[in-house]
Amino acid sequence: MINRPQKPKSPQGIVHTQPRQDAAEALALQGLAWLAGDPDELGAFLSYSGMDGTQLRSSAGSPEVLAGVLDYLLADETRLLAFCAAAECDPSLPARLRPALPGSGEW
Repeated sequence: MINRPQKPKSPQGIVHTQPRQDAAEALALQGLAWLAGDPDELGAFLSYSGMDGTQLRSSAGSPEVLAGVLDYLLADETRLLAFCAAAECDPSLPARLRPALPGSGEW
């Protein structure tokens, strides 16, 4: 019997692979850049997240903030479709990658 190393699991027992998390973070960074390009959207995201601009700048790359970006995009279909069109990605991609970041609640 071959002993294979186990993939790391989140506290909820979900297996996450690093490439998937990297892809989720990259997509969320694209989303953050897209939000930053529209002052109204950025203001709405800041309100949604409870952060101010200084807090966002200091923690923009954290997995928790990036998870919040995907959550914000996923919360509104019109916003999600506009982002996906700009990012030239499939509209289902943010939802498929979201569980790779903290706080997804996926079991």
